[in-house]
Parts: sequence; C-alpha cells; structure tokens
Amino acid sequence: MKKKVISMVLAAAMAASLLTGCGDDAQTDGPGSSPEAGTGSDAEKSPEAGTGSEAGGDSQQGGSGEAVTLKWAIWDQETTAYWNDIKKEYEATHEGVTIEMVDLGSSDYMTVLATELSGEGTDFDVVTIKDVPGYATLVQKNTILALDDYIKKDGVDLEKYAGATDQVVVDGKLYELPFRNDFWVLFYNKDLFDAKKVAYPTNDMTFEEYDELARKMTDTTFGAQVYGAHYHTWRSAVQLFGVLDGQHTILDGQYDFFKPYYEMVLNQEKDGVARKYSDLKTEGLHYSAAFSSGDVAMLNMGSWFIATMITNLQTGEYDSELCGNWGIVKYPHAEGVEAGSTLGTITGLAVTSACDTPDAAWEFVKWVSGEEGAKVMASSGNFPAIMTDEVKNMIAGLEGFPADEASKEALSVSNLYLEVPYAPNVSEINSVLDSYHGSIMAGEMSVDEGIEAMNTEVQKILNQ
Repeated sequence: MKKKVISMVLAAAMAASLLTGCGDDAQTDGPGSSPEAGTGSDAEKSPEAGTGSEAGGDSQQGGSGEAVTLKWAIWDQETTAYWNDIKKEYEATHEGVTIEMVDLGSSDYMTVLATELSGEGTDFDVVTIKDVPGYATLVQKNTILALDDYIKKDGVDLEKYAGATDQVVVDGKLYELPFRNDFWVLFYNKDLFDAKKVAYPTNDMTFEEYDELARKMTDTTFGAQVYGAHYHTWRSAVQLFGVLDGQHTILDGQYDFFKPYYEMVLNQEKDGVARKYSDLKTEGLHYSAAFSSGDVAMLNMGSWFIATMITNLQTGEYDSELCGNWGIVKYPHAEGVEAGSTLGTITGLAVTSACDTPDAAWEFVKWVSGEEGAKVMASSGNFPAIMTDEVKNMIAGLEGFPADEASKEALSVSNLYLEVPYAPNVSEINSVLDSYHGSIMAGEMSVDEGIEAMNTEVQKILNQ
C-alpha cells in the first residue's frame, strides 16, 4: 500500500479511535463500565485437541471441513477501518470461515456487551474487550473462556506482548489476548528547541533530566511565553509516572510513591514551566490545542496523538508554522528504570462461553492478536499489541511521521505497564484516585493530605 493511501486510511481510522476504543479509555482515565459482583467461579469450556493447524481450513471446527461463521462483537464499524480490514484479510486466508461483525456502538459498549452475553441464547463467538473494568465483569459473569490451554497447545509466546498480558491474569488464568495497544510517549516541538539552541529530548532521560530540560526551554516573558512541559488534566498524566518502575500499580492501596511526581509537576506550574491545572480546567483547554498552538516544548501523551498530528497537519487544521516540525521520544523514567518503560492501554479479544465453535473462535483470536493481525493493524496506522520490526517500519513509513531516527526508535517499548491492571474493584479505586488527584492539583489539598486520603479510602475498598 502506498504511503499516501495509508495516510488517508489513517485519518479516518485514528480520528475515530480518539473517540472510541483504547484511546478513549486512556484519555478518560476511567473506563465507562464498572465491574459488577460475580461468582468468579472457574466454570469454562476446555479446548479440544488437534485443531490448531495452519492450513487454509484451520478454523473449521474439529477439522470437519464444514463452513464456520463467527459472530464478532465490535463498535463503530463505519468509522474504524481496521475492523473491516481484519475481516477481509482473515476470510481471504481462511477458506470456509465467515466473520459476521455486530456493531454495538461505542457508547457504553462494555455494559451493552455484558448484558448481551448474560441473556439467554446469545450467539456471539468472539467479543472485543474495550477496557479492564469491563473485562472484569465478563470474567466474573463466566461469559468468556480462559485461554490458557489453547495458548499452551499452540505455543503462543506471551512475552511478545511486553508484559501486558501478565496484568490481566485472573486467578492464574488469562481470558483475553490483546490485539491493539496504545502507549505513552513524549512529543516535542523541534522548532522551539532549535530557536533556543537546546538539544532535543532523547530516548533515555531520567525525570531529573526531563525536569531540567523543561526548565531550560521555558520562557515566561509576557506575550512570548514558551512552556517547557504540558500536563493534561487526566490523573494518568501525573500519577502514572510512579508505576514505571514495575514495582507499583494503582491497585496498591498505598500511594506515597506518587509524591515526587506531584511535587515535580506542581513546582513546574509554580515556576511557569507548565500551565496550571486550575486554568486548564477553567478554560477547558485540550492538550491537542495546547501543543498545536506552538508554545509547548514537550507534551507527554498517548500514541493515538501521532495520528492526530499527521492528519491535522495534512488537512491544514494545525498550522505547520507552529507545530509542523515535531518529533517523539520514549517516556522519561526514574533513575535505574529501563528506558522504554511506558504506560499503555490494550484492546483485546475473547472467546465466549456460549460459542459452539470455540476452536474456530480461538484461531481467529490468535491470528488477529498475532503477527499477521499486527500487520493488518499497522497498515492503517494503528498500533498493534505486537510491535515487530516490520510493524514499526510500517508506522514509521507513514507520510507525515517524523523522519528522524529517534522518533522511529521511540516506537520500541521495553516494558508496558497498564494504566488500569485487572482487579475486580478497579472502577471504585479509579474513582477515588481521580477525585483526590483533582483536589491536589487544584490546591484544595496538599500533596501529603491528598495521598493520605487516597491511602485511607482505597484501603477501605480493598478491605471490603
């Protein structure tokens, strides 16, 4: 596919994903559906042996040679290119298999899906998992199958998912495989760095180096302000710096590890290095408007913003004189933490407990979440869960992607820590952390007071 064609598909696909899918979950910090109490039992179907061949009819149930139709739950089919891309490619390479997509819409998708799967006579075979709280609900309701026996039988290498699958294991079992992954990087405006004759950010910066660089890039002159850094109002833009060491998560119940990052950001706000949280809330300034205005040197944001930058510069919505010369590098990290450690959100696939052809459904899940499916995802500019060299080259080769080697290197992730790992009560924990994040950033509570409140309230949830 030629670069320009890819770029056009990218515009439609990723613009939609900003409103739905992983990008939406990452941007709201609180996925829409809350996990409901469930039985949590281990009732499930077991995979049947001997049906995992790679031949053209590998998805035909039990090797019977009969045609198979798999009913697949998705959202926003008309505005998300990769759904149809996946269907077309899979049917072309798997004779006798038909993929029937059912669009449940993006609004309250996981809630609608849980209702559908709880009803009598549901006929979904494969479902898309939009967020972790929704995943928890489906597991608790026993509506999706554990995939571990299939994974073992077919030798699926979970290490290719950069640790993401480890964080959605439930009682030692895995019920989904991710096929899409959005992760956080650092965007920067090259022209601002060039104007100050300051070296660009690198792919291996500690937080101390990042803070120093942001301060070096700051200009508080009235009418000519340059902000060295920008933090959107989501708590993930601040709190989740603390989970990059791989030792902490938002589920811990003790959040003293947030303190140095709150102090760094609040001190930057005080010194004019970053816009104030309270001003952003009052003005409703979106991060995209802040960065595209040309007065922000560095912005920590998810990979979904890459497509927005490319598309909006091509259409003229963004002024190329202000932000057209941009790049990305890997997330900054704490001292001693491996470069390339970052935050992420995943979109996964699962096989339903009601499926009459679970072997065929598994073959589809495995293919979409594997390297072949990854190439299909990358062809429209989306970020698959498995980032092979071929996939990274496809994304870096998109028309409008920064041409420098550092930006291409930033696509390599060493450790992926989910913003929201699995827990049956994760929605309640999210709500507490969101609330006190706002109180700290608005100056209504001190950092110590806010963290103490988080510790107290989350411990109540964990002790229920």
